[in-house]
Amino acid sequence: MLLIKRAVLAGVLGAVTLAAAHNAHAQNYPNRPITVIVPYAGGSASDVVSRVLFDKMAGILGQPIVIENKPGAGGNVGTAQAAHATPDGYTLLGVSAGPVTTGLMLYKDIGFEAKDLVLISPFASFTVVITASNKIGVHSVKELIELAKKEPGALNYGSVGIGSSQHLAGEYFSQLTGTKLTHIPYRNIAQFGPDLMEGRVQLGFAWYPNVSAPIAAKGATALAVAGERRLAAVLPDTPTTAEAGLPDYKVDGWFGLGAPSGVSKEIQQLLNAALRQALKDPNVLASFEKVGAVQIGLDLAQAQKFWDDEMTKYRDIVTNAGIKRID
Repeated sequence: MLLIKRAVLAGVLGAVTLAAAHNAHAQNYPNRPITVIVPYAGGSASDVVSRVLFDKMAGILGQPIVIENKPGAGGNVGTAQAAHATPDGYTLLGVSAGPVTTGLMLYKDIGFEAKDLVLISPFASFTVVITASNKIGVHSVKELIELAKKEPGALNYGSVGIGSSQHLAGEYFSQLTGTKLTHIPYRNIAQFGPDLMEGRVQLGFAWYPNVSAPIAAKGATALAVAGERRLAAVLPDTPTTAEAGLPDYKVDGWFGLGAPSGVSKEIQQLLNAALRQALKDPNVLASFEKVGAVQIGLDLAQAQKFWDDEMTKYRDIVTNAGIKRID
């Protein structure tokens, strides 16, 4: 009996000691720079909003936040690397909807599972902008649909990769309009803009930062915004899809901050609080508006529900698109 009591006492003391060390670590966090892996190339929509937000968060946390761009496989490469990083809060992830929703459904071996990550919070939402290269001479959604039906499969569109939100936005457009488009996945989305201007790729179902340069240079035309309202700050004259005659086509994408699931709850809470505080800054909000982004800030429980709901939504789109799983 005495031995059992000693063993139990030792176990309790060990647990208390471990918890104390855990809390001390959280209280001392962060005491060195934090790295956030953004799984896309520099200049992508996620990269643009991430740099604005993380710069503000760095000031709140008192340590630099370094962005490490790790493009590849539609965001899957960088996401997998972050998912398996040491769970100490010093390697985080710029989460994009594609890898952690459709990617998990489409790839047989994506390199990580949903249980490997925690979503600290989504922080930005982008509405899809249907964009056409001026080389194909269409000026409205109606004209685009007519051309696509006339030449099935001849028109192509670019995205950041197979299974990405932009890929499925194109698939969803095809489903709703009864058209056939060819998908072109890009390893480096920075090349998409120049290709769109030259007509090497004809269409984009992309977030505004990914098409802003060719639109500004008059090499491409924004045909419609796939949201409830126009993007008044950046595309005030571009109609919504409802105004353009396609009311059921509503598509947006989101970005957030994630961490390996082993990161302590205390550190998760600290990061969540810093993120939500940064989103209240007028300069951050103004910067988001300039690139057509809308801020989102949720607590940890709300963030998990948000992720669950997104998984359900995209599962339906993938099923209806009939996209086969990828080895």
